[in-house]
Amino acid sequence: MNHGGETHTLTEVEEFGGGIVPDLNQRAHLPDVATERRRWACYLPVVFMEHRLSKRLPALSEHTFLRYFSFAILYVAQGIPEGMTLFGIPAWMAINGKTAAEIGGYTAIIFIPFSFKILAAPLMERFTFLPMGRRRPWIILGQAGIAASFMGMSLLPDPLNNLRSLIALGFCTSIFITFQDIATDALVIDIVPTSQQARANGFMWGAKTIGTAASLAVGTWLLNQYGFFTAIFSLSLTVVLIMLVPLLLRERPGERLLPWTAGAVSPVAAELQLGSFTKIFTSLFSALRLTDSILLIVGLFTMLTALAFMRTLFPIFTIQALGWSNQDYSSGYAATSLAGGILGMLAGGWLLDRFGKMRMLSIYLILLILLTAVLAFSEERWNEPYFIEGYMLVFNTLFTFAAIALFATAMQCCWKRISALQFTLFMAIYNLGQTAGAALIGPLRANLSWPHTLLSFSVLAAVALVVVQFIDTGRHVEKVEVLEGNTVAAAVV
Repeated sequence: MNHGGETHTLTEVEEFGGGIVPDLNQRAHLPDVATERRRWACYLPVVFMEHRLSKRLPALSEHTFLRYFSFAILYVAQGIPEGMTLFGIPAWMAINGKTAAEIGGYTAIIFIPFSFKILAAPLMERFTFLPMGRRRPWIILGQAGIAASFMGMSLLPDPLNNLRSLIALGFCTSIFITFQDIATDALVIDIVPTSQQARANGFMWGAKTIGTAASLAVGTWLLNQYGFFTAIFSLSLTVVLIMLVPLLLRERPGERLLPWTAGAVSPVAAELQLGSFTKIFTSLFSALRLTDSILLIVGLFTMLTALAFMRTLFPIFTIQALGWSNQDYSSGYAATSLAGGILGMLAGGWLLDRFGKMRMLSIYLILLILLTAVLAFSEERWNEPYFIEGYMLVFNTLFTFAAIALFATAMQCCWKRISALQFTLFMAIYNLGQTAGAALIGPLRANLSWPHTLLSFSVLAAVALVVVQFIDTGRHVEKVEVLEGNTVAAAVV
């Protein structure tokens, strides 16, 4: 059939030989037709399946909905094991008569990997398998490790009397959650346009809240009704299913789905990748000494000091000052946190896109300051449950919205070449602020009344509000672009 306007001559042949001429092949000692056909018959189904997947599934860099979906579902995958390992299993241990020392030892060891993210991030910047993308190999490794560790935990015989193995597998689960978390955050920075990062953070934060809450609720019910194996194994199957997302979706067009499939290194990924630790840490220092990086670090620390102070103080306040039971507080906190997470998922990112990150962050801080001041000056209403529960709902919602704004701002301020390391450093400052906020409670409570202790939050939040007024993300992005231009020019020379 002639489609190109040119004359084609078709020569009739008796049999097609797959491009092989038997006489010439025999002289050149090349495979015969049958061997060649058999060889390609073996590979054809694999090539065909990979080709069909390539055509049907676009790369994440090309498709907005798939980006939102994949990042949200990966955060659900973090929330599922965290809900059980950090909250569900300690409660189950307590119900079954384990001592406070045993439960505390388990929890302390499970938390250790989250404190050492800053050590993992440089390794993830330096080493990767570029034909599959800069971040995707680490996401797959993390997700596979979460699934394997969590499933292995379900197979433990008599876990209550086998605490060393339970702790070891919980520790491994936390390590792989750390890998997956760092790589996912870095991939968001690498491929999500700045205009979509706020909404992506909203979906991710809400998804993790829902994953953690659902895992805790469903896992605890299964634990009580059917036992440890059924509860943990069922949840681990969900994590295995989620692994299909990073397995089937490339970062950028043309990359390999798997190490043995067709594809090549993306020029964009190759250009961003730094080939030595010296270059990585030199780039990090160049980015961190920018004025707005310093202001952001101070803002993260002061804001999280304030927020962590209030979140740690509130259970003490409700139980010791108001006479609530720990069940009353846990139920109220869980319900209001879940509501805040869902609202953040639906509206948090949209508000930042519509009105701007720094403007909305300032509004959230002002509302939190006023809200807590009203609580402090309304001592006569503290015994009204709906008043306190209403405060918890509004506070947790505003906290979620403020956290989304902070994460989106931190992502925008990262240099893509070192996004995993730089964002992890910002989150380390975030965690340091939480530690400082909790540490302030003892001294302040020892010297202040309850109303004045509550007002301390408003003072701390006011300091954070002043700091964020000086952060200019647009100015910072321009300076990062200059750094990028200098790096490219130096590479050319």
